[in-house]
Amino acid sequence: MRAVVTGAAGFIGSHLCEHLVACGDEVVGVDALTEFYAPSRKRRNLSRLLGGDRFTFRRGDLLELPLEPLLAQADAVYHLAGQPGVRGSWGEEFAVYLERNVLVTQRVLEAARDTGLRRLVFASSSSVYGDAEAYPTPETLRPRPVSPYGVTKLAAEQLCETYRSVFGVPAVSLRLFSVYGPGQRPDMAFSRLVAAACTHRPFPLYGDGGQSRDFTYVEDVVTAMRAAALSSWSGVANIGGGSEVTMRHVISLVGELTDPVRVVQGPVCPGDARRTAADITVARDAFGYRPGTGIRTGLAAMVRAQRASRSPLVAHPGAGHR
Repeated sequence: MRAVVTGAAGFIGSHLCEHLVACGDEVVGVDALTEFYAPSRKRRNLSRLLGGDRFTFRRGDLLELPLEPLLAQADAVYHLAGQPGVRGSWGEEFAVYLERNVLVTQRVLEAARDTGLRRLVFASSSSVYGDAEAYPTPETLRPRPVSPYGVTKLAAEQLCETYRSVFGVPAVSLRLFSVYGPGQRPDMAFSRLVAAACTHRPFPLYGDGGQSRDFTYVEDVVTAMRAAALSSWSGVANIGGGSEVTMRHVISLVGELTDPVRVVQGPVCPGDARRTAADITVARDAFGYRPGTGIRTGLAAMVRAQRASRSPLVAHPGAGHR
């Protein structure tokens, strides 16, 4: 396929571009290289792709780039660009989340209306559920996000559904559950935990460690994205890792892979759901999704990547779980 990936220099975006290229697709990656975290790290994410004959990188803001010519030659568009992070979405910064998660998505959908696009895959989030009413959580359950970030992801997802029903844009929204793996954003819990363990520093834990997540390995996620793009199915689907694990258990596993981790416990942060667990029946039936990487295997890959890195993954203080 000929694919366009927005947010190509990010954690999931760069893994997706590598996966698509490995599958023989021609990929145009677009990224504004915003400073939510170091642009130099994002450039490193693309280092294995640049110079290849199947990958082209274009730096630019999706609110300013002429999108119709960009999308016109694509079979599939993977829309991953956006402003991540639960904690930063409160207060004045909400305007940034509104712009990068909602307005950008609306502009991408407008450009997709008349291009004859075969599939548009949008990276939504389990944050749309908030503290869900049932676990594992099916897509039919009423979303009730508990953070402004979750509100903007739900709004963008609803835009995809609206353009799909009104204009026939072949949109797929994948609700991703706590994606982790090598190259994870430096503000996220696993990245901070592995960095702390490998450098013998204390790990700041927000909450009591009993909070649980359906952690999903990044290679399973990008495989699901391409499978969804190749299918004829449209709609909303959960992408989870297949098992629910507490942070306390994750800390123990990392300690077994490295050395015991010294934990410094802090308060629960506003917007962090206590629990997530995905019902992946829709994705399994629609495009054959089956997660293949267990939590221990995925964490071991992160530890190996951390140890191989010349510069440790250092996150800014007070970074969050997502």
